[in-house]
Amino acid sequence: MKIGITGGIGSGKSFVCKLLEQHYGIAVYDCDTAAKRLMRNSEQLRKELSCLIGPDCYLSNGQLNKQAVARFLLASDEHAHAIDAIVHPAVFRDFQESGYSWMESAILFESGIDRLVDQVVVVTAPVEVRLSRVMQRDGIGRQKALEWMQRQWPQEQVRSKAHYEILNDGITPVLPQIEKLINTINQINEK
Repeated sequence: MKIGITGGIGSGKSFVCKLLEQHYGIAVYDCDTAAKRLMRNSEQLRKELSCLIGPDCYLSNGQLNKQAVARFLLASDEHAHAIDAIVHPAVFRDFQESGYSWMESAILFESGIDRLVDQVVVVTAPVEVRLSRVMQRDGIGRQKALEWMQRQWPQEQVRSKAHYEILNDGITPVLPQIEKLINTINQINEK
């Protein structure tokens, strides 16, 4: 069975994935890390992105020019969709070839990668908690954190499409929720 873990920025997806690995030995494929790796190492992606964004897409040392990519990406929704149309299929293929059963993706539904998993877990947290985490983690102001949050689907929309929810509000213990999730998935697998 393939399991997808999602949740908005600052919800604590990565924290939940670390707990899965530390306490249950479950390695989780990280779509964001994979996308960065593929954009850096795949000749095909490098060629396609350079054609789309322009010659300043990569620096002279071969590294991705994050500022040029961000400028292009944020210029319009069409630009963002054009980059997604190049990167997402590469990540989809990479996941399918990876041998992983669990995947973490902030944009699981938006990207369409949810079609590669059987069950979806959403990690949620109150908006103020998420904002605080993002501001602290990235050293940005409230307005910028809100902008990033608003670029993603609303938490309620993601929650309505997921099979399971893990509340990571900083108060409710997360490990018992993960244990219940693992037990439920194991029961489904046994059927």
